[in-house]
Amino acid sequence: MNTKYWVGLSSIEAIDSQFIIKLYEYFKDIRLAFESSEVELSKIPNMMIKKVQKFLELRHKVDVNKVYDYVVERGIKVITYEDKAYPMMLKNISNPPAVLYYKGDLEICNLDRTLAVIGSRRLSFNGKDSLKKIMKDFVGTDLCIVSGLATGADTAAHEFALENNLKTIGVIGGGLNHIYPASNKGLYERIIKGNGVVMSEYYPTFEPLPFRFPQRNRIVSGLSYGTLVVEAALKSGALITANLTLEQGRELMCIPGLITNPNTAGIYKLLKTGASLVTCGEDILDAMNWVVGKQQSLFNTVTDDEENGENSGLTIDEKKILYTIEIEPKSFDEIQASTEISTDKLLMALTSLELNGKIEQIKGDRYIKR
Repeated sequence: MNTKYWVGLSSIEAIDSQFIIKLYEYFKDIRLAFESSEVELSKIPNMMIKKVQKFLELRHKVDVNKVYDYVVERGIKVITYEDKAYPMMLKNISNPPAVLYYKGDLEICNLDRTLAVIGSRRLSFNGKDSLKKIMKDFVGTDLCIVSGLATGADTAAHEFALENNLKTIGVIGGGLNHIYPASNKGLYERIIKGNGVVMSEYYPTFEPLPFRFPQRNRIVSGLSYGTLVVEAALKSGALITANLTLEQGRELMCIPGLITNPNTAGIYKLLKTGASLVTCGEDILDAMNWVVGKQQSLFNTVTDDEENGENSGLTIDEKKILYTIEIEPKSFDEIQASTEISTDKLLMALTSLELNGKIEQIKGDRYIKR
């Protein structure tokens, strides 16, 4: 199994993703790369000698089985650069992460409809209110919101995603052993329990050091088809991420704010240089050229045709369930969150639908319409 060699390499703090991927692309086998000799490494074009020496110095200290087991024992999942499941949008950036560690369910995140939301850590009330209004326009769609789980705009983006039943991906600037900021522990837990994933390129023990946050930003924008900037000062991490978005050839959008707020100076600079102006959800869909269908209220989904068709004879609860899983499979918790059916009634309805051949349970304890 090659995964343990990817994990082994990423557990060495002195080397980075660029170094690891360069090894892989030269040797075409990560195990051969991990076990390569100094002579073999010296043949790699444009490889820095100091990095090679540091790698050789630290490699013998790494027990690949031990570092891999450490990850698995903590319920952390791994995707490597060579895996088919590796996000294609992320693979296309100039410096993709060699390994992605995550908790949660990546399969429920629609990676074809990813929108990054970034902004000031000192988000104003006006900025938060504007973002809330725009995110509300996406309720019931399959958009996936990507952000950095930091304070301010990031926290608001994740929270509004959850409020509107959207999936979300939080990319953090340290290993998954470290929840930073600590105030977002509850948000972290809500995301990984059926609402998306929390992700990092760093081995779980790596601390959230300052230099890792700018590196994290390239993943936030790299995972996304477009980036929405809420507020950004002229010298801010959000503005750096906005520029990364343009470098990666992705769509850049901004929410205008009060001109008296210093955290909107970066917004107006971006708007003057061609970013799309956004005041509602439809502006984002137009900029991205996305067509998404909104779900109707679950309490108004039964038409006359359905009453006289294949769903006649079903209870209201059963019809709600079928509507909820019509587009994609969902877990018990997701169905309950969407339908607001009590646990006892939901168990009875699911059992009845399964016995009547209307639904089936598939891998991962998820339900799909037959």
